[in-house]
Amino acid sequence: MLHAPVCPLPRKRRRPLALHPSGPHEVRFQEVTVYLVERKMGFSRRSFLTSLARTKGFRVADNLSDEVTHVVAEKNSGEELWAWLRGRGLRDLTSLLVLDITWFTESMAAGWPVTVESRHCIQEKHPLVKPCLPTAPLWTVSQYACQRRTTMENHNKIFTDAFDILAENAEFCEMDGPCLAFMRAASVLKSLPGAVGHLADLRGVPCLGDQTRAVIEEILESGISSKVRDILSDDRYQTLKLFTSVFGVGPKTAEKWYRKGFRTFPDILTDQGVQLNRMQKAGFLYYDDISKSMSKAEAEAVGRMVEDTVRSIVPDAIVALTGGFRREKEFGHDADFLITTPQPGKEEGLLSRVVDKLKYQDNLLFCEHQESTYDKGMLPCQRFEAMDHFQKCFLIVRLRDELVGGEARRGVGHPRGWTAVRVDLVAPPVDCYAFALLGWTGSRQFERDLRRFATRERKMLLDNHGLYDKTKKVYLTAETEEDIFALLGLEFIEPRQRNA
Repeated sequence: MLHAPVCPLPRKRRRPLALHPSGPHEVRFQEVTVYLVERKMGFSRRSFLTSLARTKGFRVADNLSDEVTHVVAEKNSGEELWAWLRGRGLRDLTSLLVLDITWFTESMAAGWPVTVESRHCIQEKHPLVKPCLPTAPLWTVSQYACQRRTTMENHNKIFTDAFDILAENAEFCEMDGPCLAFMRAASVLKSLPGAVGHLADLRGVPCLGDQTRAVIEEILESGISSKVRDILSDDRYQTLKLFTSVFGVGPKTAEKWYRKGFRTFPDILTDQGVQLNRMQKAGFLYYDDISKSMSKAEAEAVGRMVEDTVRSIVPDAIVALTGGFRREKEFGHDADFLITTPQPGKEEGLLSRVVDKLKYQDNLLFCEHQESTYDKGMLPCQRFEAMDHFQKCFLIVRLRDELVGGEARRGVGHPRGWTAVRVDLVAPPVDCYAFALLGWTGSRQFERDLRRFATRERKMLLDNHGLYDKTKKVYLTAETEEDIFALLGLEFIEPRQRNA
């Protein structure tokens, strides 16, 4: 406890800690550890504020230690407070944020650690030894990707590439927690308007824990992460990455083949004991084409072919290119299209007719069709990974060179005059179209955080089918993406700024 330099008075008998019981709570903000200074705040108020912060996902330390990042005091003079802090034997005061209670109350109101501003900081008026006080953060960044504008311009590619590799390896190892942590770290760094030159530049930036900061620090010092270097030289990682590049092969199948001793495609294709499904057979057959990146010109050419085919069946149908190409990416691994009709119910059976026509045109190489399982009575799903319930087709399509000006692959025409490309078609009902368009546009992390924001901050459930208000127990309607953002109380973000 902090004491003024006067003769100690008899201490009041403390109330039992059970005054404000605090059970286990989820820690949502791993990068922040708060310590509340009891002097002038009082024991009861400190206990109450500690419980409040923990219920909102903050980590609050009972004792001051080097793990603390934010010291919060109320009505304490800067001179006295800093003198006390220097006597606590902390390793590095320069990295400590010493803040007035206003920062804490604003954070509680917002539901996350607000950006530290100079008005929050408690300074020494007459320090005997001037401490190196923390500087204000370079960037104000939300913990939610849906509140960040992330374009294709990435100033921190050296870090995000490393995190992408670490996330992929964690996914191969079925380590969901680390995978998500690395994905969030990559996402927040992609949104920064400038390059990170020092670890101190990341002061106040959310979604960066000790492990991710250690990776950044190592890259800043040596240009590469030793963890990433070890992964790239790991036989298992390289083999699983190769196998999962095949259409229809997921991490579990790749792991099964690896454990059987397979290391190359010939190992799999020549083994009599391997039974490939239809999708995997097509994946190997057209691997040389569909394993390469699809250009934006190719995606637009496929779009014209799909749109002409759909509108020859339903003239007023709505066809939209979604996914990364809608976010203005230049290359992707496939082209995703949403197809619906202005009249409810008329979209039923439409994909089957589109597939039949593509087959008649000799443009269809493979089709996996899934019928709709959509039920209006179902609540929006809380699991981000759950696939939506609309009717959909996973296709491999013959794209003829003349449709893209004779340049099928990055400016090089194919000798046979066509190339195989991956195409997904999804047909939601028109009343779900805005939600499906938002979901299929991505990015994956943007959508994940959009749903997390809806659940935690608005007490709503959002998925590709709709938006459900858990408080009012009603579905909310929306005709456009702008309507959905407005219902969530969010500023609208254009697709080109959702590259999280």
